[in-house]
This record gives sequence, C-alpha cells and structure tokens, in this order.
Amino acid sequence: MLGITDLSTYLVGLALIILLPGPNSLYVVSVAARRGPRVAYRAAAGVLCGDTVLMTLSAGGVASLLQTSPVLFTVVKFAGAGYLTWLAVGMLRGAWALWHGREARRAQRRGGEPEAPKETVERPYRRALVVSLLNPKAILFFISFFVQFVDPAYAHPVLSFLTLGAWAQLFSFTYLSVLIFSGTFLAATFRPRKRLTAGLSAGAGAAFLGFAAKLSLASAS
Repeated sequence: MLGITDLSTYLVGLALIILLPGPNSLYVVSVAARRGPRVAYRAAAGVLCGDTVLMTLSAGGVASLLQTSPVLFTVVKFAGAGYLTWLAVGMLRGAWALWHGREARRAQRRGGEPEAPKETVERPYRRALVVSLLNPKAILFFISFFVQFVDPAYAHPVLSFLTLGAWAQLFSFTYLSVLIFSGTFLAATFRPRKRLTAGLSAGAGAAFLGFAAKLSLASAS
C-alpha cells in the first residue's frame, strides 16, 4: 500500500521509539506542569513542526550530507548540546528559587513585602522547535528508519514518505497529549509541596544535562 512494505512492523517499531524518553517529551511535560495544557500544546506544536522539518530534510538527502561531513555534524550536535545545557541551567535556577521561596513567605509573615520575582518570558513553541532541529541524530534516524519500509520499486516514493511521516506525527501527537495531561495532573497534586516540586524541576534539569552530554558524544555512524 503506497509503497510501504510492512506497515504493521513499522507501527510497532514507531510506538516503541516514540515511548523512549527524550528532551522533546521531557520539555513538553515540564511546560505542562508549570504552565498548563494550553501552553504545553504550543510546545507540542514545536515538536511536531520540528519533526516535520527533519523528515523533509531526511527525504531531501540532508542525512547523507551529515554522514559525509564530520565538520557539519559536529557543529550541529554541539549547537544542540549547548542549547539543551542552557535549558537545563534555566530549570535548575528555577528549582533553586522555588526551593528557597520560604524566605519570601517568612518576610510576608513578618509584615514585609517580598521582592516580586522577575517575570521570565518563555516561548515554548520556539524552544521545542529548536530542540528538535538541533538534533543531527534525529535526522539520521528518520532516514535510516523510514527507508527500511519503502519499496524501492514503487514509482512514487514521496507518497511513501508522506504516509510514514503522517503515522509518526499521529503517534507523536497522541503520546504528547497523554504527557501533557499527566503533567498537568501531577502539577496540581504536587503544587502545594514546594520542595517536592523544586526537586522534580531539578531532576528535569539534570536530565537535560544528561541529554546534552549524550548528544555531545554522538557520532554520525
């Protein structure tokens, strides 16, 4: 059907791959916990758009360019690792501020007026999009995974890639929706427990540092 050789195997593999934790899904969960589902869906839109761009680049041959150009691969992967590190530092700073929020509450009890924290402007769509795009391994994955299920004798391989990509986006959107509402529920449960919330935020920041380290050690092979 449409040049796809084994759709059932592709769907099973796709589900397993999407369920693996990664920086995109973790970021969407963190936005859902902090900002609610409406804002989290902006981050999810960034993930979906980023994946669409990566699939298009893969089909267009950029994956082969990354494989044959070690310098380009290195530039992209370290840019991605740097961006993940920047996000991790922001999460850790937020956790630190939340952990020490008791000082503000003490000031209120003494009748003082605590200094209002500076409002940080977060653009979840753009952040999620950049996290997706600055991942050379994702580009290589899309082409290496998709090509296994495209019939080389099919006259219109573009239709095959479009169909496989549509299934990938459907699975991803469903999974991100589950994460968004799970994150919102957990946030409502833990919000009164400020230190626990701070600990979870710090854990997310540490996970992003781990993703950054893993990406910086990645190779094109």
